[in-house]
Parts: sequence; C-alpha cells; structure tokens
Amino acid sequence: MKIKGRVWKFGDNVDTDVIIPARYLNTTDEKELAKHCMEDIDPEFAGKVQPGDIIVAGESFGMGSSREHAPLAIKASGVALVIAKSFARIFYRNSINIGLPILENSEIYDIVKTGDEIEVDLDKGEIKVGDKVLKSRPFPEFIKEIIQYGGLLNYAKEKYL
Repeated sequence: MKIKGRVWKFGDNVDTDVIIPARYLNTTDEKELAKHCMEDIDPEFAGKVQPGDIIVAGESFGMGSSREHAPLAIKASGVALVIAKSFARIFYRNSINIGLPILENSEIYDIVKTGDEIEVDLDKGEIKVGDKVLKSRPFPEFIKEIIQYGGLLNYAKEKYL
C-alpha cells in the first residue's frame, strides 16, 4: 500500500486531549470528531487537512488517556497515516484497531516541515522525502490485513464470521 500526501508536523508529547479535546467526547460520530481534531494545538487543522494528508510528529505521540476517539478523529479527518519518532503504546494499538496506519521513524521529523509532500510504501516500510529514502519497519502481514479491512472489527467479521 502506497500513500502520498502533504505533511502536518507536530512536536513531542502530543496527547490524546490535544488530538481530540475532552469536551467533544460526548459523541462517537466520526464526522463530528473530525471537525475538532487537533483544534487545541492548531485551530485551522480540521478546516485545512485534506484526504491523504500525513501527520509527522516527535516523541510519544498519543500519550495520555486510552480513548479510541483520538485515532478515530485523525482518521475521520482524512489523515491517511501518522509517522512519529515514538507512540504511546495504547494509541498505537487503538490506531491499528480502527485501521489507521502508523509508523515509527526517528529521522523524518528533522527533515520535513508542514506542507512538504512525502510518499510512503507501507509494504516496504519506506518513506520517500525528496531524494531520500528512509527506512521503517514494515507491518507484519496480519496488521496489513487489519488496516486493509478498515480495522480489527471488519477484519474479524471477514475472517471469522
């Protein structure tokens, strides 16, 4: 699976309260969550993000509470992929569970800026930034399938029901 998109760059320790503020947790409606995604860190994000865009972040992206609303808001906003130096463990798992691809890479953060276009080959674990090709660990086959089916529930329904 290849993803080509425009970068939205965020720093270290972006927590789930910033990704989707707690005041919007009274809904699970994906479109409503998308309207408020990242608004406390970038009030213009939800209005400007385009389908296929990519978030690039620093250390500990998705730290904080274990709410599944955070990766859901990101995915519903149109973001196709999140790349960070590191992820909070529960955010990582929640992202895979809802079918949002995420990659860890320690190099990209220092190379890109918001607005840059990058291309990612999830099958190979390669991130192309201009002339550079950065390596990431590709997903195991079962995680690729979960993402292709749009999340763990869809995957389980298809495979086991």
